Amino acid sequence: MSEPTVQRDELQSAIEARKELGAELEPALVDSFVERIEQRLVERDEQAERALQRKRVHQKEMVLGTMALAIPLIVIAAVFTGLAGVIAVCVTVALVAIVTAR
Repeated sequence: MSEPTVQRDELQSAIEARKELGAELEPALVDSFVERIEQRLVERDEQAERALQRKRVHQKEMVLGTMALAIPLIVIAAVFTGLAGVIAVCVTVALVAIVTAR
């Protein structure tokens, strides 16, 4: 379960402040409360975007690293085992790409 946008005690204190301050200051109180909620939602979106970016960078690094290792492995497999070895190396590279995509 995700963290609530507004804590219960913050909401309770805003309600208590509204009761104490009266109707003339209610719009300012509501505006400040809504502004805090909007700020927290923006922060959550930014955190989610950063996490997605880190995941994409990691995936790219894994696939590029695997491809870099695959080049000499394909040559070695072609020399010693022939087509079967080359196919095995290519399948392994594809599996790494698939697994890192999940």
